[in-house]
Amino acid sequence: MKYLILGASAAGINAAKTLRKLDKDGSITIISIDDKVYSRCMLHLYIGKKRSIDRLSFVEEYFFEKNNINWIKGRRATKIEPEKKRVVLDDGSSHEYDKLLIATGSSAVVPPVGNLREGKNVFTLRNLEDAIAIDKLADGSERAVIIGGGLIGIDVAVELMDRGLKVDIVEMGPNILPMQLDKRSANVYERELKKRGAGIFTNVLAQKGVLDSNGNIVEVVLKDGTSLSADMVIVAAGVRANADFIEGTNIKFDRGIVVNERCETDEEDIYAAGDVCANKPGIWPLAVEEGITAAYNMAGLERKIENSFGFKNSMSFYGIPTISIGNPNIDDEDYQIDIYDDGKVYKKVVHKDGIIYGAIFQRDISYAGVFTKIIAEKIPIDTIDKNIFKIGYGDFFNINSKGEFEFTKREYGLKII
Repeated sequence: MKYLILGASAAGINAAKTLRKLDKDGSITIISIDDKVYSRCMLHLYIGKKRSIDRLSFVEEYFFEKNNINWIKGRRATKIEPEKKRVVLDDGSSHEYDKLLIATGSSAVVPPVGNLREGKNVFTLRNLEDAIAIDKLADGSERAVIIGGGLIGIDVAVELMDRGLKVDIVEMGPNILPMQLDKRSANVYERELKKRGAGIFTNVLAQKGVLDSNGNIVEVVLKDGTSLSADMVIVAAGVRANADFIEGTNIKFDRGIVVNERCETDEEDIYAAGDVCANKPGIWPLAVEEGITAAYNMAGLERKIENSFGFKNSMSFYGIPTISIGNPNIDDEDYQIDIYDDGKVYKKVVHKDGIIYGAIFQRDISYAGVFTKIIAEKIPIDTIDKNIFKIGYGDFFNINSKGEFEFTKREYGLKII
């Protein structure tokens, strides 16, 4: 069997590793634009001088040699020819396959703000090259403007501030981390950032960048007229799937490649996993699970994504841990919101008709694990007569003879194992 994988990040690498376990003799080839394996989740740590390039890797030394995997570096797919079962690369070469996995991830988007795309000192943070460029320019910089106050934006802001830069964060939403937190929990981090000199501008968009004679942006002007000085600009305002090469195939695309629960596309023997897929949150654990699932099916062993729930974010800026699960910002009066707030510990649970849809745990995250499972699997809580913030595994699970949690179904007051 000839397996071909496009992409060498979470989904692609874990698919290759799984394929080798399932098929000791099959041919496995990975093609990637990258020439190193690294975790994109840790790129900000390189900027903060907390990790070297080598320590960004998530595979063991000699991984490719030990697993007999052929890695073609620095190449990009430009076309798939399903009828010929081959992929054409940007150097004109082609590679045949029996089973193909598309795990090419996504790229950061720079919005069409005046001069933003033209500025030489404007960066995104999606690839190792981005982190290296930001690190290099940071050495001689005093001020940075970050457009986008999501997780990537705040990660970069914290690291640059630790290096002594004055950082301004521009976020179009009502608060930073708008996809993960509500205003109350986000304000905790906003206060900490401001204590350290950050400027935070919410509910506002960047309107234009002012270029100097060298083509660098020296000023970012916001739509409310605010002007922010800049030695560098970092954009963390969204991504798009890397899938231009599927044009001309029957693979469905809707802001990402559409796959079924086996990670199959609409083209026979072509699979997709990770950030390149449609309607998936771009988080590492889900990409890993999809890569593994795709590998099983590529090897002829049926496997389905057991749980595609991926809307869980953990963060701990300045020693304050927070976990956000599901959608904690539902704006609908039909939903009930329970809040615990003692001025320090903050917890919020959003539920309706016995089903929990979102939760936030800040500073005390001790019950976050069980809430993740309850939300992911839509386990009803309406038969449990206790404080919602005290619900634990014992309310849903027994421990079997192997010492493992075993689900207990509750119906009409009865427990059915």
